[in-house]
Amino acid sequence: MRERTEGRGLATRAIHAGERPDPTTHAHRTPIYATATYTFDTAAEKEDAVDRSLAWEPGVYFYSRTGNPTNRALEEKIASLEGAEDAVVSSSGMAAVAATLFAHLRAGDHLVAGMELFAITNVLLDDDFPRRGIDVTRVDPTDLAAVEAAITPATRVLFVECSTNPTLRVPDLDALAELARRHDLLLITDNTFLGPVILRPLEHGADLVLHAATKYLSGHGDAVSGVVAGRKALIDPIRSQTDTLGQAASPFSSFLVQRGVRTLPLRTRAASANAARIAALLEGHEKVEWVRYPGLASHPDHAVTQRLLGDIGGAMVTFKPHGGLDGMAAFTDHLRLCDIGVSLGDIHTLVYPRPKDGGIIRLSIGCEDIDDLIEDFELGLSFVRAD
Repeated sequence: MRERTEGRGLATRAIHAGERPDPTTHAHRTPIYATATYTFDTAAEKEDAVDRSLAWEPGVYFYSRTGNPTNRALEEKIASLEGAEDAVVSSSGMAAVAATLFAHLRAGDHLVAGMELFAITNVLLDDDFPRRGIDVTRVDPTDLAAVEAAITPATRVLFVECSTNPTLRVPDLDALAELARRHDLLLITDNTFLGPVILRPLEHGADLVLHAATKYLSGHGDAVSGVVAGRKALIDPIRSQTDTLGQAASPFSSFLVQRGVRTLPLRTRAASANAARIAALLEGHEKVEWVRYPGLASHPDHAVTQRLLGDIGGAMVTFKPHGGLDGMAAFTDHLRLCDIGVSLGDIHTLVYPRPKDGGIIRLSIGCEDIDDLIEDFELGLSFVRAD
């Protein structure tokens, strides 16, 4: 077979990395290897494959919970985009979070984590970790003094979201990485809200970066998956934990996420451009109390976002209409194009009303024509009472 290259550019690697024609059929796309087990000609071959696979040697397979070629193709693609040595996929974003933290923390250890995290991550840290003897201190990750004050001799990991859920604060990863190095901590980042087209945390000193691949990496709302990338020495324990807890990714989901990643640069730029327009519309609207978007000059972390993100602010926007819960419902319940849903990262715009947060609305802006989005948002706002 002729020599191949994955290319150097991010868009090229999003398409080509980790993929090559199937060696048996020469199929152009990575097949879905829908198999539970793999067979061998001899007992010795089987033992060799088991030993090498459980030593986490890439490309060696004996059972699909432990390794699968479709999953491996996605792992290589994400590792390439993140600038990582290796990556491991899992059954969901929460599987990636849990396996990563369980792999690098044990009873008696201490974790410093961001105050504002995904809801089920909060459940893991607040309810599950105490039963495992792991102490957790929650801090505002944009307050470096508070982060450093929370570190104890037992601290092993600093865990933050690169853009927090739901208020979109952006911590200074360069400063956090320097702080982690001084205290001999692992810096683990959840980059689900931004993705590798906008931000690659490993380039800013993070040790590991994870994603709910369900969201922007997949991009089409039809797959549930998670992924973690970093140095192989840090990934191998996560791979082992993923295997032990039965959190293996579905090959079918990995096939769908691969399909999505191929268009990630295109979708990221299109959705971010739409989000910037929507954020500007909301910021200047008389019926909006406040709006938060990393691309706005009014963002509280504007200097950091400019340095880390450049001119692409992402596709997430959070705002609060006037009128509290009544204003929230008046907006969301009168939209005709955009759907109410709790996920994000889809090519469809999704609107997530959050009454428990005082009536704020989290927007995951999609790739529709911007004029149609503006028309729908103006319709929703027309039902909000101005204060």
